[in-house]
Parts: sequence; C-alpha cells; structure tokens
Amino acid sequence: MGNRGMEDLIPLINKLQDAFSSIGQSCNLDLPQIAVVGGQSAGKSSVLENFVGRDFLPRGSGIVTRRPLILQLVNSKAEYAEFLHCKGRKFVDFDEVRLEIEAETDRITGSNKGISPIPINLRVYSPHVLNLTLIDLPGMTKVAVGDQPVDIEHQIRDMLLQFITKESCLILAVTPANTDLANSDALKIAKEVDPQGLRTIGVITKLDLMDEGTDARDILENKLLPLRRGYIGVVNRSQKDIDGKKDIRAALAAERKFFLSHPAYRHIAERMGTPHLQKTLNQQLTNHIRDTLPGLRNKLQSQLLSLEKEVEEYKNFRPDDPARKTKALLQMVQQFGVDFEKCIEGSGDQVDTSNLSGGAKINRIFHERFPFELVKMEFDEKELRKEISYAIKNIHGVRTGLFTPDLAFEAIVKKQIIKLKEPCLKCIDLVIQELINTVRQCTNKLGSYPRLREETERIVTTYVRERDSKTKDQVLLLIDIELSYINTNHEDFIGFANAQQRTAANATKKRVMPNQVIRRGWLTINISIMKGGSKDYWFVLTAESLSWYKDEEEKEKKYMLPLDNLKLRDLEKGFMSSKHVFAIFNTEQRNVYKDLRQIELACDTQEDVDSWKASFLRAGVYPEKDQVHTHTHDAMNPSDTVSMDPQLERQVETIRNLVDSYIGIVNKTIRDLMPKTIMHLMINSAKDFIHSELLAYLYSAGDQGSLMEESAEQAQRRDEMLKMYHALKEALVIIGDISTTTISTPMPPPVDDTWLQTGVAHARPPSPAQPLAVTKIFDFPGTADYCKW
Repeated sequence: MGNRGMEDLIPLINKLQDAFSSIGQSCNLDLPQIAVVGGQSAGKSSVLENFVGRDFLPRGSGIVTRRPLILQLVNSKAEYAEFLHCKGRKFVDFDEVRLEIEAETDRITGSNKGISPIPINLRVYSPHVLNLTLIDLPGMTKVAVGDQPVDIEHQIRDMLLQFITKESCLILAVTPANTDLANSDALKIAKEVDPQGLRTIGVITKLDLMDEGTDARDILENKLLPLRRGYIGVVNRSQKDIDGKKDIRAALAAERKFFLSHPAYRHIAERMGTPHLQKTLNQQLTNHIRDTLPGLRNKLQSQLLSLEKEVEEYKNFRPDDPARKTKALLQMVQQFGVDFEKCIEGSGDQVDTSNLSGGAKINRIFHERFPFELVKMEFDEKELRKEISYAIKNIHGVRTGLFTPDLAFEAIVKKQIIKLKEPCLKCIDLVIQELINTVRQCTNKLGSYPRLREETERIVTTYVRERDSKTKDQVLLLIDIELSYINTNHEDFIGFANAQQRTAANATKKRVMPNQVIRRGWLTINISIMKGGSKDYWFVLTAESLSWYKDEEEKEKKYMLPLDNLKLRDLEKGFMSSKHVFAIFNTEQRNVYKDLRQIELACDTQEDVDSWKASFLRAGVYPEKDQVHTHTHDAMNPSDTVSMDPQLERQVETIRNLVDSYIGIVNKTIRDLMPKTIMHLMINSAKDFIHSELLAYLYSAGDQGSLMEESAEQAQRRDEMLKMYHALKEALVIIGDISTTTISTPMPPPVDDTWLQTGVAHARPPSPAQPLAVTKIFDFPGTADYCKW
C-alpha cells in the first residue's frame, strides 16, 4: 500500500472536520491540523495564496483575517473552491471566493473590525496543491485601531490559544526576516504552548526586503534560535506585485531564482521556497497524523460507540417504504408504554441518579407527604377541649348530667373525620401532577414526530384528568362511609371503660425504642452573622433526641437536644438565601440551643424539608397549630375558658381520650386505603389505557400521514448523524490499514544547541572533534521576548 493510505487520510481528516462543523459541534476529536500564526502583515496570507496559486484572500490594512479560515487543499484534476456554508455551490472565479470570505466574515463579526472564533470552512480543489489542511488565524496586534474593541490583543491571543494548545495541532510560526527574530510574536506564543518545540515549524518571509549586507542564513540553517523542525524561507509577492496582478506562477519562478542566485542561500536553495514548504508541510502533517493515530483511533472508537445507539434507528430508514409510518407509529406507542411503566414501577436501566422522578416521587407523596398532611390536621388541644365542653353542656341542656354522653363523642369524631377530606384531595392533586410530569418526560422520545408527541401527551393527560375526578369521588365516598357509622366495637378502640385510665398511662408512658435512629443527614443551622453565620452539620434523629456532629463520622458531637416539648414551625425562605427553612422550638418558651428560642434548619429543596418533617413526626415532634382565629365569643365570655367543675372536667378528659383513640383508627385506615385507591383508579388504569386504547385514540385523532410527519430538524439531524457515523467508520477502516502498512520519516531529534551561549551569534556549531570556538561577540540591547528551545 505504500504511503497512499497516508495521502488518503488527510482528505478523510477534512471530511471529519466538515462532519463536525455541519452538525454545529466543535471538532472535539482534536483532529490533526496546521495552524498559521504570526503578527499582522507577516505574510501569512501570501504564503497560503502561493500554495493555491490564486489570489483569493482579502487584503487591506489592519486586521484583515477576522475569523479563523480552515483551508482544506485537495489535489484534484479540476480547479474550484467550495464553502461549507454554501453547500453545492462551486466557485471557479477566485475573486468571488474573496468576496464570499469578506461577506461571511461580516455576517458574524459586523463591519467594525471585530473578530469571532467561529471558523469559515473553505475547500480548494486544484492540480497544483498537495493534500493539506491549514487554519489561517488573525494576525497578532498590540494596539486597537479605529473602532476595534480595546481588548483586541487579548481576544486574538485567546482565539489563537484555542487552536494551538491542542496537542494534535502543528504550529506554522510565520516571522518576517526584516524584524528581530528574538521578538517574534509567532515564536513567542508557540513557545508557550509547545516548550519542547515538538509541534512548531518556522517560516521566514520577506527575505528579499532585508537591509543590504544582511541575511538570514544562520536562522535558515537553524543556528540562531533552533527549532526541532527547522525553518523554511519563502519570498512572497510585494504589495506592488499584488496591485499589479502579478501572476503567482511567475512569482514562484522569481522566488526560485532568488534562492539559487543569492550567495547566502544558494547552498540551501533546495530546502527553501513555497513548493518545498508545501511538500514539507504535507509530509509533516502526514507524519503528525501517523504519530497521533493511536489516540485518534481511540477517540474515533468512543465517538462511534456513543453514536451507535442513536444511529441504530436511522440505519434502516427507508423514506420510500409505504409501511414505514405504520411501523414507526406502533414502535413509538409501544416504547412510550414501556417507558411510562418503567418510570412508575422503577427499573434498573437508565436510572436517574440526580433527582427523584415518577414512581419514587409518588411513593414519597404516599408515605411521607400524605402522613405529614394528616398529622398537621391533628387537633389543637385547647380548642378540642373547649369543643368537647360545649358539646357536653349542649347535650345536657338545662339538666346536670351524671354520665358522659356518647353523643358528644360522636359529634366531635365526625367533625374531625370531615377535616380529613382536605389532605386526601391534596394528595390526589400531587399524584396527578407527578403523573402528568411523567407522561411529559416519556413523550420526549417522540420528539422526532412533533404532532405524534403533541397528540399522545394530550390524549393521555386528558385521560389522567378524567380519572382525577373519579378518584376524588371515591376518596370522598370512603370518608362518607367512615362518617356513616362510628364503630365503637373496633378491636383497637379503647372504649369507655379504659378511657379514664388513659390519662395516667400517657403521663408515665416512655417512648418506645429510645435508641432507634429515625434519620441521618446533613442540615444547615442558620445563626446570625454576629454569632458565626450558617454552618452545615451532620444530624442524627432518634426517638428521644436530636444530635448534630461535625461530620458523618459522628465522632465530634456538637450538641444533643431532647425532643420533649419540641414542635416544628414553618419559616419563609430568606430573601438572600436559596435554601428552604423550618424551625424547632420549645412549647414552654425555653431556650432550645444556647440563648436561642428556636433553631432554624435549612435544606436545599422543599422536598428535603418535607422529608425531614415526616421524620420528626415519627419521633413525635409535631407542627405547631395556626392560632389564626381570635374568637370574639371567647373575649366576651371569659368565664367559658376558665377551669370547669371537676365532674365536667372528667367527662371532657374521657371524651378526649375516646376521640384520640378513634381518630387514630380512622387515620390508620385512610393512610392504608388512599395509596390503594389512587393506584387502582388512577395509576394502574392509566397504564392499561396506554397499553390497550392509546393506539386507537391516535388513529382516530387524525390522518396517520400527518401524525407521523417528522420535523425538519429531525430529518436534518438524521442526515448529519448518518454522515458522521459513516465518516467515523470509514476513518477507522483507513486508520486500521495505515497503522500496519505505513513507514514514514521519524520525528527529528532534539536540536543540540549547547554551543549557543548568551550573547553569541553568527557562530558555526563545532564538529565533535573540535573544541568550541567563538568567532564574534555582540552586545544585544533591549529585551528579547523569546528564548531558545
């Protein structure tokens, strides 16, 4: 195969570059390429035009190149140019190429001499070029001119570094011969990113403009400031030649004559000039690609694997297949049903590791949020005793009752059961919202067909909302059933006989399993800035206490707070804080922690706050009741709130214990039945609907053709994905051939520059058998920006 594989690889790199650019991604494969850097008017554009043999680059004063130009040279029998942004249009007139570069530059940067890192891709086919890929970058400048941005120097520098920092990029450092090489901007920036000189190729321009009696022989012989890859000299057309439309071929002949006839350069004439530079760059790029092949192959392989799954559905795509749309519709609906069920039931594949979603969120609503809402409905002790007292007095009427009336118990219990309707309906609303979010999430995969996605989401969401009203009716019916018969024979009900003993038992009862850990996790304690500000601690909540530690190792305990007489309080999120806050306080107005009446605890999300609150409920720490109403009746009748007679007080306590017992039974029943009712009437019903009826609804929703009309973006994406996929596969095939058959020139060894001493110039390196001889010493004034490799 020889070196033909390598020649094929440079056009392939161009193809990959186009594939990435057309998809709108940066070339994150870091493909091998050559970046041309240098100061303004260093002759970069002239070098590139000499390669092509045509005038095609914009000319003028100041910054002319204001966007990177990716120039892909392709050896071909025909001569024409193509732009990636003008697909299908061939430019045979190279004056039009210049105008198009200027117009495309102005489209992005405007006409105010600003710059942009978005590249222009130009491919030139010609019999006079070798396969080569170069990036022409804006010339480095020191001072902003006209209405250029004041930081133009830094903008250009940052842009250059974006390209030349990549290890796969060769640097063509262009420096004019009529300036001091030690102050070369191109060599200076190349040295920053390539300190070993492994990727830098030196080009010396304007050799014909040097002062009479001077030459650049030592530079071109790689003796003054040595580079591993050496220097190549070129002679471009003068501005007068360009204005006079001097033919580039004639200019190349004049360049050849210059080197052959110049006494300082004639002995190295075969290694100078534009043709030799082009050939050298072709070989250097070829060698560089060979050196980067192992890494490039690995990157190509990983890119291919990442595309494989996405492209799978496209590979057998046949737009002329009449059954294609039907197959696609069936496949999409089936996939949607599977995705929805996996989101609800949970599955091992494609698990979201950053957020709760679908079934996990619904589970949290069932077992954390809903019980918390029920506990919040727990009666206010003072208010409840007052209601029981009024009920007993109203039942007795004018008579003084000797026995505790069971009608008072029934009236109070029914009033408390009715209060359960609100948290039950709220629970259904929360589940509905999560179901709709899950439907929306699962329809994302139908994005290829916007109409299908829209109809699927509409049909399923409408069905879920219909089930919403049926589920609410059923839950309200459950509560009405509880109200219809108060079962005082329930096995868990304490009964009248035990009710009076309950108070004493409660007073002496200890918490069960005092050492049981209910929850661990991080919380932020909000303390005023004067006292140290907010700090994160590791909290451990047990059935008896709340402790916090320095970290999760639980070695350094900061404080332990008993849970007796503690309650929770909601707080508004701070204006300057993104965290959600709640507080713990003592019902007996005591300090909870140091001199603080309450501890403010903060979480990152409201979900975390609700979860912690649910954990506190399990430990017996309840939310405070809203003391919202100031009853005017109470104010007018203070005697009603004072201590009752002993007999009435005993009756109130008895009813209080009975109500507490019975409501506990009802709550337990409702907590058990609510998830079952919602699962049966709403979630399982929605799953059955999607599997058995959704397809029929979609068929009746409209024409199948319009339903399965893919978006223009999707069609374009498919074409680009397939293009990139096949380009990657082709690249891997060619790389596989090349890596085993190509033998190429090795990288030059490091330059031996030990003979160079500070302040020594125009010296010849000694042969190994000769001692070092210094022929002339110069004192260099000024400070050089560049030091040798």
